[in-house]
Amino acid sequence: MEDKPVEMENQDSFLMEIVSDIIYSPVNLILVSLIALLAYKIFKGNRPTPPPPQQQLPKLRRDFTVEELKKYDGNQPDGRVLVAVNGNVFDVTRGKRFYGPGGPYAPFAGRDASRGLATFSVSAKDGDSYDDLSDLNTVEMDSIREWEAQFREKYDLVGRLLKPGEEPTNYSDEEEETGGSSGGDAKDKKDN
Repeated sequence: MEDKPVEMENQDSFLMEIVSDIIYSPVNLILVSLIALLAYKIFKGNRPTPPPPQQQLPKLRRDFTVEELKKYDGNQPDGRVLVAVNGNVFDVTRGKRFYGPGGPYAPFAGRDASRGLATFSVSAKDGDSYDDLSDLNTVEMDSIREWEAQFREKYDLVGRLLKPGEEPTNYSDEEEETGGSSGGDAKDKKDN
């Protein structure tokens, strides 16, 4: 039983010796201060820096033909990037680092990405015509619907991708009827 107090005394004297070595030696004091400063910088440096403010583009609400959609690939002066998924066009400008020029999904910018998303292929489709996706199987169509739901959650719905000969929707009339709501509300109410 007497061994414990002796061990504690030895530990206390050992700690006191270390503290006195640090305090009374200028070199050790400088080294400890430097270590503390570096530790602070490391932990402070791990905090994420806020992204730079992006220019706010005006809301866009209209339908697009395949040819009109091509213009929104992020290379135009305003840098807007639009992507179509399952017949709906989304403004993905917020995700420009992914969909804009040089991004990993840049081939989808200004295009219908449905087939690529369904087949897990990040490449621009060969044709420049409307893709009706009729040759895709059930699993691929389910995948497209899942992608569409994710796009709806994350990005603004701009309008629809028009089939050849299809007339665009006049969204200004719908906005007046629904009290100026934005996003997919007008189209969603129409579809339900």
